Amino acid sequence: MIRFAEAVFDGHPDKFCDILADSIVSEAYQADPEAYAQIEVGVWSDSIWLSGATMTRQPLSRGIDEIVRDVGRRIGYTGGNHIDVEKYRISNEACFAVGDPTQWTHKVNDQSIVIGWAGYDGKTHFLPPEQFLVHTLRQSMVDSFAAGGLMDGQGPDGKILVRLREECMKWHLEHVLVTVQQKESANLLDIGTSISGVLADAYRRVQHNDPRWVCEWDEVELLVNPNGPLLNGGSDGDNGQTGRKLVMDFYGPRIPLGGGALSGKDLSHIDRAGAYASRQAAVHAVSSGAESCQVTLVYAPNRNEPLDISFQMVGRGQRLQASEFNHDSICRRFLNTKNVERLGSGGHFFQEEWPWNSYNLISEHL
Repeated sequence: MIRFAEAVFDGHPDKFCDILADSIVSEAYQADPEAYAQIEVGVWSDSIWLSGATMTRQPLSRGIDEIVRDVGRRIGYTGGNHIDVEKYRISNEACFAVGDPTQWTHKVNDQSIVIGWAGYDGKTHFLPPEQFLVHTLRQSMVDSFAAGGLMDGQGPDGKILVRLREECMKWHLEHVLVTVQQKESANLLDIGTSISGVLADAYRRVQHNDPRWVCEWDEVELLVNPNGPLLNGGSDGDNGQTGRKLVMDFYGPRIPLGGGALSGKDLSHIDRAGAYASRQAAVHAVSSGAESCQVTLVYAPNRNEPLDISFQMVGRGQRLQASEFNHDSICRRFLNTKNVERLGSGGHFFQEEWPWNSYNLISEHL
């Protein structure tokens, strides 16, 4: 079978919006651990606009302009880059209310269909191998843009796509396509050499840890910036909005997504709480013997328990009790999650630090 997966870097305008939205959610949680948040971010050219609302018992300690600038500097929208976050015009139409958020966060306040999936094993982070690999390579590129990295100062915008062939639990990586924003002074041939070096190192680490990756890097077709140099990256090359990279945020193109976006919503919002709970249940099933598991949950407003719970399992694994999917139970497990802003980069189901992605952490939280 031929498998594909795609991801974008932190400086892509859609991901910038997700990271910014989750940074505002994180700021709200610092003001109130039961905060309500529903934040949307849009960006185009030199303009950012925000809508939605938060409600916390205490005001946020930082202003929105400060949060925007901090996020932009962190991902590389700095002086010398085509996009400089200090030059953005910020239109803030979001409502930052002070009050009791539990009128929203202590109940299911929306309807939702959510899907969680797990398969393979911990070496692929219980993800399809193509999704695991594209996130691994993506992170290696993002890290290379940072100070001291092999591509220090390049990016931060860009995309990556992988194609592999899966045969009898062996994975033949055939093609990697990457487009990277570069500085005008950079030489495209030099950029290509650096990109190849970064990706080769990352792939060889993957191969060293898992012999199911059978192709050597020299056998992989690498295509770099096929449209030529990308100079005007970020919001000067494309508009961005929260929630437009759901295939990257979830499980890749061969697994159903469910209903709602994740970033910008507090962790009690059923789109987000249910997505993490269903993933937790799927990982638990695979870790206890199933080959793969898809968990589908359906919620209605003002109903603590889901309307429907569906397990589609290949092989036999343990099913979590129905009560684990009640909204109040999910909130008890996840509302103490720290560093929510890290989730906006797209690692919702890739990063093992979260309690719904690691079998060891799941055992601790159930």
